[in-house]
Amino acid sequence: MERPSWAPQGIDLSVPSVSRIYDYYLGGSHNFEADREAARKAMEIMPSLPKVMQANRAFMRRAVRHAIDQGITQFLDIGSGIPTFGNVHEVAQAASPQARVVYVDNDPVAVAHSRAVLEGNERAVIAAADLREPEGILESPEVARLLDLDKPVALLLVAVLHFMTDENRPTECVARLRDALAPGSLLVLTHASTDGSVFTTRQGDDIEGVYRNATSPLVMRSRAEVTRFFEGFELVEPGVVPMPDWRPETGETEDPSVYIGFAGVGRKA
Repeated sequence: MERPSWAPQGIDLSVPSVSRIYDYYLGGSHNFEADREAARKAMEIMPSLPKVMQANRAFMRRAVRHAIDQGITQFLDIGSGIPTFGNVHEVAQAASPQARVVYVDNDPVAVAHSRAVLEGNERAVIAAADLREPEGILESPEVARLLDLDKPVALLLVAVLHFMTDENRPTECVARLRDALAPGSLLVLTHASTDGSVFTTRQGDDIEGVYRNATSPLVMRSRAEVTRFFEGFELVEPGVVPMPDWRPETGETEDPSVYIGFAGVGRKA
């Protein structure tokens, strides 16, 4: 298999990456055949997955604008993935020239492409780090340079926690990040779930099976389990809801097939 110029040395092109699968769903070009094959298998089970990812990104953009409206201009986006149109820094900096963004990802392709996209942007940077090791994120030079953790930060954990198994201690990792944030900070979160959706638990199990061979497994959690990630935060209305239902804008989809997963925003008191 020929390695494209944008693919860092050392990565196994035969192992599907969750970041590159996501890129494929969104119509991106930074993916390999192994990623495309995994995505196609998942789409055989849930054909609406590309629309689900679009709904996820639409929620993210609404949440970023909400943070700016609350006077927050610092963003820490963990599990940011491969940059696509309408990323956090574009939305935030369009709303406020003072906005500063630190992206975090552990996928070498996502990191390399983010660096290329962000070149020349003094208020946005990418850190190569992993949510499973929050201290490494908090102590990274990128966070130290761009963010003041003594002031409110919007912490984005968008479509990333479902790639952490219980053995990865996701609740503890979120709590460690929460404790490092100043009062008034926001937690912006989405998580995959078949709970209350048109899809069955069996279909959810089958999707998990597709991701078992990827760089990270996928774990569906219930609405109650997703809500527990907001411990220590006051939920912003309308609470933990399907992604399209979090403060929808005019013309946004009500297609029931995209109602797979939950979104929420919480404020640290």
